Amino acid sequence: MSKTSQLSRRHFLGVSAGAAATFGLAGCTPAAKQESPLRAEAVLTGGSILTMDPDRPFATALAVRGDRLLAVGSDEEILALAHPKSRRFDAHGLTVLPGFIDSHSHPLFVGDLFGVNVDLRRIQSVKDVLSQEAATKRPGEWVLGVMYDDTKFEDGRPLTRVDLDEAVPEHPALVLHRGGHTGVVNSLAFAELGVDVDTPDPVGGKFYRDNGQLTGKVASNALYYFFGAGAMPRIDRDLRRKAATLASKKMAAAGLTSTTDSEGGLEQFLAYQDARENEELHFRISFMPSGRSAVYESLKRAGVRSGFGDEMIRIGAVKFLADGSASERTMRMSTPYEGRPDDFGILTMSQEDIHAAVGDAVAHGFRVGIHANGDVAIDMVLKAYERVLENHTGPNPRHRIEHCSLINDSLLARIKATGAIPTPFYTYIYYHGNKWLDYGEERMRSMFAHRSFLDAGIPVAPASDYVPGPYEPLMAIQSMVTRTDSQGREWGPNQRISVDEALRICTVNGAYASFEESIKGSLTPGKLADFVVLDQDPRHVDPFSIVDIRPVRTVMGGRTTFEA
Repeated sequence: MSKTSQLSRRHFLGVSAGAAATFGLAGCTPAAKQESPLRAEAVLTGGSILTMDPDRPFATALAVRGDRLLAVGSDEEILALAHPKSRRFDAHGLTVLPGFIDSHSHPLFVGDLFGVNVDLRRIQSVKDVLSQEAATKRPGEWVLGVMYDDTKFEDGRPLTRVDLDEAVPEHPALVLHRGGHTGVVNSLAFAELGVDVDTPDPVGGKFYRDNGQLTGKVASNALYYFFGAGAMPRIDRDLRRKAATLASKKMAAAGLTSTTDSEGGLEQFLAYQDARENEELHFRISFMPSGRSAVYESLKRAGVRSGFGDEMIRIGAVKFLADGSASERTMRMSTPYEGRPDDFGILTMSQEDIHAAVGDAVAHGFRVGIHANGDVAIDMVLKAYERVLENHTGPNPRHRIEHCSLINDSLLARIKATGAIPTPFYTYIYYHGNKWLDYGEERMRSMFAHRSFLDAGIPVAPASDYVPGPYEPLMAIQSMVTRTDSQGREWGPNQRISVDEALRICTVNGAYASFEESIKGSLTPGKLADFVVLDQDPRHVDPFSIVDIRPVRTVMGGRTTFEA
């Protein structure tokens, strides 16, 4: 029997999420409870189970009842909890882990549903698909491209205004970088907003110029001008629901059972609820409202705060943005970019803005997560956290530093002292190698510093930042373990971590980041039955082939969300 066919039924359990409420599981252990009336609805035996539970780190079998783990132990212990109607699954040759958790992503960047995908490798190919898209548009309609990545072209240069003028001469055009903080526009787009070479850069944004001409590249607050100019097509509620379903299916196929919408608005909040109501939501979601959104203001007025919700959809920290992007090379640093002596990056909030945002959020019962990539921005965020925590009593509120890309020893000590949770990109080293040339080898020794965080005792969280970065956890594990990109170049090898440490980041630390360590992150009796079955053990393969490991099955709350 093949590995895949061993677990071939469509639904691993086929039980409702509500069933777990009818009994208590917290004290359940395997063999000692054989006299208990509780019996497993399904058992998995014969596997190599890495529980992430220090009380029992390894097992071969588990039992599930309702949406919870009834027991984890040996085959003998678990089979003693089965009854004649229990579903039984043979996992010999397979590895079982807690479901992977992503602490920072943007699942509802609808992408292909509203713009043409330009994730291509030649500029001419991009021009061709944009030209074809323009032919479908009415006069005056914008042409929108998505998933652009300036470092992936074989041409060795980025897309420019001239390229877009040639491809789309009769429509305003905007091509969005997959990083979300920059884009490229054509001359008609500039004209529609009244922008020319003499237009001053907006605060927190930039119109890029070269030899007295606009290049077409726009960043941060300059990019957001175009969103209000009609570039974004209207996306209705049903389309957003479909996007939530599609994103959750794709992430489930990668072994994810929980993720985070790290800057959502009302439309996204409704989309997750609509998908759930239709039984089409295939991951659990920690919803971080954007600090600029109407939904955040509404939640505050209603007295809703961080932690409100349930095991499927829960309100997380409120999200703000303090600087630019690591992948788009606009994050604010204390030293300039390689070869650009006057370019230190972009700040999008002042220190006063950050203080005000943090103070207001805490006053309304919200945790805070602030996007801060560069060391300058991280320092500003920590100043606000230190200020608001000065007279704090009670448990650590676990404020977050989203991305926290470039650190130093002083910042590291302050992060530890404030109890803040850093969420550095975990697939970026592998996937975005060409971008690190702008930072240089020495600076990369202090970027995405998983080793430094772990050594300091900081529970660093797993974060893809999808769509800017790929969401696949196995790619992330290889990236953190090898610190080598897809072309074999090393970036900051001093920040390598072990496979065991990477697995813990992707499970236990992910649960801690959302205040949910009591219900997920490890395969412990009483916790949610969220787990992934892999065709190989990441600890026992060549570290450079971890990315090739495939999920065989993903189970969320006792329900199969993916099977190979």
